[in-house]
Amino acid sequence: MVLISTQKLTFEEYLNYQGESGVCYELYRGQIIEMPTPTAIHIKICEFLVYQFRRFFAAHNLPLVAVVTTAVRTEENSSRVPDVVICTRSLWEQVCAQPGSAVLDFEEKPLLVIEVTSQNWRNDYIRKRAEYDLIDILEYWIVDPNLLKIRVCSRPENEGSYSHQEFLPGQQVQSVQFAEFILSVNQVLSPPLVEDLIREEEAQLQQLGQQNQQLEQQNQQLGQQNQQLGQQVNSERQRAERLAQRLREIGVDIDSEL
Repeated sequence: MVLISTQKLTFEEYLNYQGESGVCYELYRGQIIEMPTPTAIHIKICEFLVYQFRRFFAAHNLPLVAVVTTAVRTEENSSRVPDVVICTRSLWEQVCAQPGSAVLDFEEKPLLVIEVTSQNWRNDYIRKRAEYDLIDILEYWIVDPNLLKIRVCSRPENEGSYSHQEFLPGQQVQSVQFAEFILSVNQVLSPPLVEDLIREEEAQLQQLGQQNQQLEQQNQQLGQQNQQLGQQVNSERQRAERLAQRLREIGVDIDSEL
């Protein structure tokens, strides 16, 4: 955590603050704070989580989005930048239409936020937890690649503050709000590249397409065989009719013979 200036800013001034290009800044009680440059594993975890959430929302036809580098106002003159923010699509489109920085104000509340710990990990466990709890964010994940655990904070029914559950390697982490969203803790803490996941899915889709093509060819072959069998049956029936007609012509009473 790097304090940029001792001069305090209002939330409105923070929205128009022009810092160094490519650097994210948080506002804590009027003080501008430069966020540390993320490590490679930090970036991989965030990309993996965003990818998994987006796949889940698309598969379940949920009007939700998973975004990064989006700030959330937590106090009068405080604004945090979670690593991942989950909100409704309509809210995100509303934010996109607004000029200035991508910041969710008090009335623009996300459903879930995720912090991946770094050198200022105490903020994630203590200060940010209190701030996210204060503004009634329903679910808050702390992904800790150093302590090898994931903490999911949520507010049980009829309780006034967060409680939490921790998930360790070998277990599966589950969202409180999205019960079918389940991930391996090992995979979250040491995730594959998203590009590799996309390649695997593309390979599976190609394999599925080939299998469908083979089934279609088999169905065509069965259709052709059925058509040939129908033609043979029809040919035999015509032969039988011609034979019967010939027998009648030479005076054989087929009906009485039968």
